[in-house]
Amino acid sequence: MNPKIIRVAIEPSLAIDYGAEIHWTLRLLLSTGGWIWREVSIQEEAEIAFVLDPAKAPDAGLVVIANHNAWANPQDYRLGSLQLWQELEFITYKGESFDSDLFIIDDKGRYISQRDLLFDLFWLVTGQEEGYFTQIKHGYYDLTGTNYLQDGFFRQAIASGIIKWFENNLRSRHFQPYLPYWPNNKQMVAITTHDVDYPEVVRWLEPLRIMRRPIKQRAKLAIEVLLGKRNHWRFSDWRKLEKRFETPSVFFFVARQGSLLEYATKVPDTFYDIMTPVFRDIFSYLQDEGCEIGLHASYLAYENYEKFLAEKEKLERAANTVVFGNRHHYWHVSPTDIEETLLLHEKIGLSYDSSIGHNRYTGWRRSISTPYFPFISKEGRELKTLQISTNWMDDQLFQYQAYNLGERQTILREMADRAYQYNGIFVVDIHQYCFDHELFPDMTKQYQLLWQYLTDFKNVWFATAKEVSQYWHSRYNQIIANSQGLEMGK
Repeated sequence: MNPKIIRVAIEPSLAIDYGAEIHWTLRLLLSTGGWIWREVSIQEEAEIAFVLDPAKAPDAGLVVIANHNAWANPQDYRLGSLQLWQELEFITYKGESFDSDLFIIDDKGRYISQRDLLFDLFWLVTGQEEGYFTQIKHGYYDLTGTNYLQDGFFRQAIASGIIKWFENNLRSRHFQPYLPYWPNNKQMVAITTHDVDYPEVVRWLEPLRIMRRPIKQRAKLAIEVLLGKRNHWRFSDWRKLEKRFETPSVFFFVARQGSLLEYATKVPDTFYDIMTPVFRDIFSYLQDEGCEIGLHASYLAYENYEKFLAEKEKLERAANTVVFGNRHHYWHVSPTDIEETLLLHEKIGLSYDSSIGHNRYTGWRRSISTPYFPFISKEGRELKTLQISTNWMDDQLFQYQAYNLGERQTILREMADRAYQYNGIFVVDIHQYCFDHELFPDMTKQYQLLWQYLTDFKNVWFATAKEVSQYWHSRYNQIIANSQGLEMGK
């Protein structure tokens, strides 16, 4: 079947009041699935119509009834519960009673969504409720007692499920997307990343840290580190393992050199100097291995543009490469306004960022497993820097396992299955120094078991974040170039 243009109609009053938000949501929905579109008037024949009153879209195949009050005050809505309608998981909000059929087919044969799934998609991917979350040390969120910890909400990728439902609806009406999700029709993507925090141990300090860990033979291991017989320089070990799975990886390096004094005064930057010969050598080695060098922005990099840009440029000089992507050290973005940090990503010229994640909780923080261009509410537009969300950081299933109940491989494989179902990405963040079976028992094993599971799928693209970013930018630009309308908020 040849791809067809999806005609989209929006009630004019909605476009006047919330055009940027609605257009961004529809672009996200359609471009993710690979569709091209043409915006038409509300009285024309359309595949999707977004209206307050279904009678205003007499010739639409799918009608979504808009929740005007929700678009007017999205920040006032709080997560209620997770519901299931046939194969679609959807959310409700606190104080909301939704006991009618989610979808009906009227006497004209139109498929009508009685719930505003477009608003739900917007609400999830823009993180509307995050302002209510309790913040603790380093700006981390403590979601104890919230509905988000029930049944591993973040692992469900609810926003991706909404996108997939629309895709299935269009396919059921014999429409085919313009472009596939991934090259060579791969079903999903898997990305290995390593935050390079402590590649060089402080030999008098590290033994003290080891003695505090609940591991076997910690006294013996501490002495080995003290004597220089054990270290954290594990780059070649990772490459030997990753080559078995024919997977490249991304190493995020911190460009700003911190100190013990700063660490003690609550600025926990790393201690190494990327300008030294040993690091220049490791940059060359990793790039020869087909790996990507990314920026691990320092703890306070988000505070101003000049500081952030200087770190990116310093790493580019040291590694003799262009830095495409970033992840913030300690996930430390602005604790009061994440949009300010996201805007800096665009301003310093990053192609992608991978910092919208949780320190404690596994899963996709904003419920979407595919890449996306975040919406900046204060400017009413989408960002040019792509967000590639991380859904498993190593310690979430070790130090923070109490917040992620369940057997480790079961959790990881369920997320892998969900990413596969939604054509998404599984992004692992496993620290470079963790390749030590005695100091960090079971961490590398869990990664290895997961990657074997993904390899058995036979249809996974193992890529670097740079490769994914370049592909998704190009794909999005092709879709936009062949589409008409939905241009507000671009």
